[in-house]
Amino acid sequence: MRKSFGEGCLRDIACVVACAVLSLACAAVDARAAGEAHGGSREELETDRDSFTFAPSTTGVDTSILEMSYSFIDNRIGPEAHSFPELLVRRGITRRIEARLGFNYEAGGPGTVSGSEFGGEDLVTEEESRVLYGTKVETTEQDGWLPRSAAIMQGYTPVSGPSTRSTLVVGEAFGWRFGNGWEWNTAMRYGTGFEEGDSFNQWAPSTVVKVPVGERWNVHAEYFGIFTSQKEVPLNIQYASFGGHVLATEDLEIGLRVGWGLNDTSPAFFSNVGVGWRY
Repeated sequence: MRKSFGEGCLRDIACVVACAVLSLACAAVDARAAGEAHGGSREELETDRDSFTFAPSTTGVDTSILEMSYSFIDNRIGPEAHSFPELLVRRGITRRIEARLGFNYEAGGPGTVSGSEFGGEDLVTEEESRVLYGTKVETTEQDGWLPRSAAIMQGYTPVSGPSTRSTLVVGEAFGWRFGNGWEWNTAMRYGTGFEEGDSFNQWAPSTVVKVPVGERWNVHAEYFGIFTSQKEVPLNIQYASFGGHVLATEDLEIGLRVGWGLNDTSPAFFSNVGVGWRY
């Protein structure tokens, strides 16, 4: 029998998300006004939360991007899953290197659809929180058919819940931005995993096409999967996902993603809503 998160908890999460979006919107309006007062514009905001495939770029020196979102996963087997705040703070150290720090809380069943939260999976109802720490390095810039690319290395350490094992994720993303503004980005992640004494490897390929609609809107279509090796019960999770974002200001992004499982071992549906704020 499927167990669901309490309705009261869902209302609390919705209130937190709404308050966070409103607070960030007010702050970004102030930041935009300050930027207009000084004149000049900045490069287009690119967040990692906009799709499962992380952006093949970094924040830039002395620039920070705060990202957070809420994910709902309707599992075919086991209880539904909820994940919040999927907080990720990215700080530019140099033009090509950024530091990354984050936190997340998960409740319910298995699954992850947020790229920053790629990690262990199980079929046990549980509550868990963990911190994220790592770095991202821009490895190439686009030059003709040479794609722009970036590599990440992140560690995850539980701070509450049944697990006490830290995990490691490394990945590379690359892609092209075409003359009409379209983007095609692809990524591959590798992660370690632990479950009830079972150590295994995880692989997460993904690819996304992003299309601008006017000056502020952007829509995308994406495929991503999570697979395991050396796991007693292997994972084969695959999604088709669609979404988009709007730039409320040049420094504030608000986005929505939805997706459907492509096989019987994948969750039936997921949704993700989030924000990104550059400051």
